[in-house]
Amino acid sequence: MSKKEITLLIILGVINFTNIMDFMIMMPLQEFLEKSFAITPKQFGLLVSAYAFSAFAASMTASFLVDRFDRKHTLLIAFAGLILGTLGCGLANSYATLMASRIIAGLFGGLISAQALAIVGDTFPYEKRGRATGLLMAGFVLATIAGVPSGLYIANKTNWQVPFICIGILGAILLVISSFLVPNLKGHIMRHEERNVFRVYQSVWKNRNQQLALLMMMTLVYSHFATIPFIAPYLTKNTGFLQEQLPLMYFFGGITSLFVTPLVGKLSDKFGKHKMFTIFMLLAIIPIFLLTHLKHVPYYEVLMVTTLFFIVAGGRMVPAQALVTSVVPPDMRGGFMNLNSSLQQLSLGLTSFIGGMIITKNTAGELQHYEIIGYISIAIGLICLLITQKVQAVDMKSVDKL
Repeated sequence: MSKKEITLLIILGVINFTNIMDFMIMMPLQEFLEKSFAITPKQFGLLVSAYAFSAFAASMTASFLVDRFDRKHTLLIAFAGLILGTLGCGLANSYATLMASRIIAGLFGGLISAQALAIVGDTFPYEKRGRATGLLMAGFVLATIAGVPSGLYIANKTNWQVPFICIGILGAILLVISSFLVPNLKGHIMRHEERNVFRVYQSVWKNRNQQLALLMMMTLVYSHFATIPFIAPYLTKNTGFLQEQLPLMYFFGGITSLFVTPLVGKLSDKFGKHKMFTIFMLLAIIPIFLLTHLKHVPYYEVLMVTTLFFIVAGGRMVPAQALVTSVVPPDMRGGFMNLNSSLQQLSLGLTSFIGGMIITKNTAGELQHYEIIGYISIAIGLICLLITQKVQAVDMKSVDKL
């Protein structure tokens, strides 16, 4: 890769880092929020769902418009909106204001990942797209390694609002830097008379391959995130894992994924996206089953299971994302990726909502029925695997040369 390509991926990665941090920091803060606002697990699930459903609405709307504009401008506007929503979370003093801030964050945060993937699809040909996607997703991994543990540490030492304020300040600094380093990306824009805001939807309606790609990502996201919102409370309530030990889970899971994720991208380019996806999807069954059936065990056994979960469950996302960017031509990629993002957010919202309906607490405060969530995750994952085998890449070229 050239220096410009690497610089672009680093910038996209750090923007993705901030975006993922805003979303992921909510998960381990459940206990803080339940105590601060006297809310139930169901109400916490609604906080997570509110972000997802607002991101769904924003991405669905953006899918009509984004291919008409410079990808850089769309990305930076979405990033600025996310920063405002994140700072709002840090200043929230009630459940209602926190809910409103999560909705604002979702409206803009949902657009960021779609634009980042569209940029990767536009600037990297198919044979390099796996590696580029793997490096882009390093932002997610870094959020796991450094962001979530440090956010938890800050929350334990101060209060739950401070991590959001820190994320917002970091985002504001990155926004200024990105405005200078991200190049203008207009190679996908069609002439004005050729633009049709419904073109993406017309294409999806007629194209079974695109329909399968969207269904693949919806089922993958559901399978991946079904267990995640309740990992932290389940471990601390049911396994004897301490709240102070949660940063270790994210650190070890993240540090191993930091090495594995780019490697999966390279292997996906070398051996094929479908093959690597199949391997990691099947391997993911093991940690999902173990995680959702953990009882009172030594903390190092918990760390072994959660680390394996981070590696293989997250690894399957790389070939899938590289594949889904390649099922449409460049002039529709932004709209399609926003449509894809909206459906993923809908799926994500359903995981939190359904999970909140299934999970209950016993008199000892332990979470019950988490194993049911695990079985659902595995079943949806196997359905996703069957769908993925039928998805084919059709566009293997880039349109913006850096």
